[in-house]
Amino acid sequence: MRREPLASSVRLPRTRLAAATAGLSCLLVLASGAASGAASDLPPRTTPADAVRAHEAARARVDRLRAAEARPAELAGAERRRKTVRDGLWDLLRAVGRNAGDPVAVDASGHEGHCPVHRRGRPPHHRTGGPWTAPTRGYWLSAGYAARGTRWARRHTGQDFAVGTGTPVYAVGPGSVYATTCGDGFGNQVVIRHPDGYFTQYAHLSRIDVRKDDRVSPGTRIGLAGATGNVTGPHLHFEVRITPYLGSSVSPLPWLRRKNVDVASER
Repeated sequence: MRREPLASSVRLPRTRLAAATAGLSCLLVLASGAASGAASDLPPRTTPADAVRAHEAARARVDRLRAAEARPAELAGAERRRKTVRDGLWDLLRAVGRNAGDPVAVDASGHEGHCPVHRRGRPPHHRTGGPWTAPTRGYWLSAGYAARGTRWARRHTGQDFAVGTGTPVYAVGPGSVYATTCGDGFGNQVVIRHPDGYFTQYAHLSRIDVRKDDRVSPGTRIGLAGATGNVTGPHLHFEVRITPYLGSSVSPLPWLRRKNVDVASER
């Protein structure tokens, strides 16, 4: 039905990023003890996918320690290991994004690309009934995370919500707008940073209703669904990332379930 521009298994240019990849390998070794029973040795050629897995293992350990009311020093050490992996992945993928021309890395405000932003007063707020919410309404779930097929360069990096053009799209939780960009395969998109450090991406919008650095709440309308970018029909591409850049995505539906948002097809 559609071909997304990149998947989470980004291949890195050897010449410009060999040193960064080696550094990331060292960061992953530091964090390899973050998960109970995690292997101490990692493949010699580390990929962003390796870093994503290491980060999620470290995050899960932080969650377990917090639930068990572990000693503050132990919890702080586990959190430092998680952030070490995230920061290494962030620096690496920012370099990849700039090299590839990813607008989130080179024009996060969308000013250079003259992205269409609709601003007539404050965007309306949808009543959510909770601190987190689904990103749209009246949808059915189409292509899922990590789906294979000729529609994507490698694997699908998010969850697609099939909706009609003009359907409101909402921030799933509190945070600030990190980027509003356009012009690549994702079309008009918004990226939001949340207090837990994760980022959510909302792509293929027909209209953007927020600007970079705007504060949002759960249910704040950030735009309208559409078919901009590399698509064959209207839908919302929703993605959850460890960093704002391509290559750091995680499965979005389990992430939403951890926020007590159980997303199922509504139609």
